[in-house]
Amino acid sequence: MTPASPTLSLPSASPGLAVRLQAGLADVDALLRAVVDHEDPFIAEASVHLADAGGKRFRPMLTLLAAELGSGINDDVVAAATGVELTHLASLYHDDVMDEADLRRGVVSANAAYGNSNAILVGDLLFGKASELVAGLGAEAVKIQAQTFVRLCSGQIRDARPAPEGVDPIDYYLGVLADKTGVLIATAARYGAMFGGCPPETVDIMRRYGERLGIAFQLADDLLDVTSVPGESGKTPGTDLREGVATLPMLLVRQSIDPADDRLKELLGSDYDLHDDALHAEALGLLQAHPAMGQARERTNNVARETQELLAPLAIGLPAESPARDALLALLALVESIANRAG
Repeated sequence: MTPASPTLSLPSASPGLAVRLQAGLADVDALLRAVVDHEDPFIAEASVHLADAGGKRFRPMLTLLAAELGSGINDDVVAAATGVELTHLASLYHDDVMDEADLRRGVVSANAAYGNSNAILVGDLLFGKASELVAGLGAEAVKIQAQTFVRLCSGQIRDARPAPEGVDPIDYYLGVLADKTGVLIATAARYGAMFGGCPPETVDIMRRYGERLGIAFQLADDLLDVTSVPGESGKTPGTDLREGVATLPMLLVRQSIDPADDRLKELLGSDYDLHDDALHAEALGLLQAHPAMGQARERTNNVARETQELLAPLAIGLPAESPARDALLALLALVESIANRAG
C-alpha cells in the first residue's frame, strides 16, 4: 500500500517538510503492516482489509507534523503515529457493523466481507495491537491511549441517543463530536509533540488544537454533506439527511420558531422516512436554501478561528519561519475553505 501523500492534506507544506512527512508515513505504513501480520492467513488478511482500502492517513500525519515543532520525527513518534492509526482503523471495523455498511472507502466493508462477528473481533484485535504498541512508549502514553478509547466509546454511545431532557441539543452534538472525532485527533497531535521532545506547554496546546480541529473538520463535512455536487466531492448529497443523522444545520432548523419552517421541521421529524426519494429531495432542497446553512457555516468558521488562536503562543518558542506551524495554520484555513465552499 502506498501511503497517502501529505500534500493532499497539507497543500501549503514546504518541500522539505513534505518530504519528511512522506518518509514518516512510509515508516508508519511499514510498522503497521508488521504489527498486524498474523500466522493465520485469514486473520492477517482481515486485519489489513481496511488499511488496504486507502484513506488520507490524516491522524498519523498530524502526529508526525506535531513532532516537527520539536526535534522532529523519530522511532517513538512513528510508533505513536502507528498506534493512533491502528486505533482509528479498529473503530472503523466497529462503525461498519453498527452502520450495517456495505462499502468503506470504495471497497467492500469488513462486515460485508467477513461477517459482523469477525469484523467486531478484528476491530478488537486491532485495538489490542494499538495498545501493545503504545505500551512500549511508557506509562503516560498507555494512560492517554486508555482515556482516548473510553471517550471514543462514550462518543459512539451518545451519538446513537438523543440529547437528554434539559440539555441543549447543539451543545450535546458538539460534545459527541469532541468524543467521537476530536479526541483521537487530539491524541495524535499530543503524541507527536510529546515524543518529538516539545515542552509540556506545547504538548497541551497540540492536544487542545487537535480536538478543536477534529470538531471543525466534522462541522465542515456536515455542511458539505448538504451542498455537495455528485462527482465533485466524492460525497452523495444528503446522506446524513437520508439516514436520519441530525447534524448542526438540521439541529438549527429544529430550533426555529418561524412558521415558514414547519414543513422542513415536519420532514426532519420521525414521522417521515427520507429513504423515499421524493421526500428526500424535498427536504434536501429546503435545507440547502435555509438560513441555518449560513448559521452553521459561521459557527464552523468561528471554531476554526478559535483553534487558530490556540497556536499563538507557539510563535514565542519557534523561529519566525516555522514550516510546521504554518502547516498547522493551513489545516484551519482548509476547514474554512471547505465550509465556505459549501455555501
